[in-house]
Amino acid sequence: MTSAAAGEFRPHRVAVLALDGILPFELGIPHRIFGRPRDARGRHLYEVVTCSVRPPGTVETDADFAVQIAHGPQTLATADTVIVPASYELGPLYDEGRLTDELAAALARVRPGTRLASICTGAYVLAAAGYLDGRPATTHWADAERFQRMFPKVKVDADVLFIDDGDVLTSAGVAAGIDLCLHMVRRDFGTAVANEVARRTVVPPHRDGGQAQYIHRPVPDPQVATTTAARAWALGRLHEPIQLRDLAEQEAMSVRTFTRRFREEVGISPGQWLTQQRVERARHLLESTDLSMDQVARESGFNTAQSMRQHLQAALGVTPTAYRRAFRTGGAERQDRVGTRS
Repeated sequence: MTSAAAGEFRPHRVAVLALDGILPFELGIPHRIFGRPRDARGRHLYEVVTCSVRPPGTVETDADFAVQIAHGPQTLATADTVIVPASYELGPLYDEGRLTDELAAALARVRPGTRLASICTGAYVLAAAGYLDGRPATTHWADAERFQRMFPKVKVDADVLFIDDGDVLTSAGVAAGIDLCLHMVRRDFGTAVANEVARRTVVPPHRDGGQAQYIHRPVPDPQVATTTAARAWALGRLHEPIQLRDLAEQEAMSVRTFTRRFREEVGISPGQWLTQQRVERARHLLESTDLSMDQVARESGFNTAQSMRQHLQAALGVTPTAYRRAFRTGGAERQDRVGTRS
């Protein structure tokens, strides 16, 4: 690998850990999402490598086929990011909350400072290794209660699609892995790159709400109104003041009925959803325009630069100025920043 510190290009290396019983869909998500982004010269921004806890060989899946893995656990020592997809054969990890000797030895190769992520029940691996102690985390909603009992030190949130806790990220089940990987691309290289990956993958760049909207409920009457039109109306005027009653009026509902139905459909409150959309709008403008901070704030519906600063700091952990500096600078400089290993 070339050295980013020396000014040479090197893609960010993602290692995907394939365990026996791996779900093929989840295994393919990192390759699909991280395999797409390229820089202006057509160079891949990520290098994705699949590895096993054993020497190269066959890994069983939960389907009627196995996969041939070309890399062993030593690959984990070379990764900038390690992703653990879901498996249905976690054995003592699932039953007792402990790592097998083989898995513990493999994880011991991960260098300090490496970014870690899990998809669905892959969170069991991170939790058993102690990476989630005292941290917020999520997993599939159907497994969240058991996961919390098994790992009481983890702050489980079953209502979200994914959680970004800096160097450790976790996602809910199945397709939420796509949301998580797109989020990491967005965090690494900005909204424009993530949106292009989403377009090519034919998925929304950002899904509203959390897991609450996917938990089984009685099927509603198809004639019952939804909140779709109100959301579309709001997206067209994020720069304007929008009150809850304004949204409710778009659906000819009372505020109380609208709020309840909105939560059922989206998984979060109307106010939380509006803030999410305005943060995304601000990110886009910071990346793609030279508007002043006051102008970006007004166009995003935050009214003042101070209000925008507070919301972006809460959502992204950085100020608007820092965000623009990171994603409006030259592409090569940004790639070096992301690809640099500790």
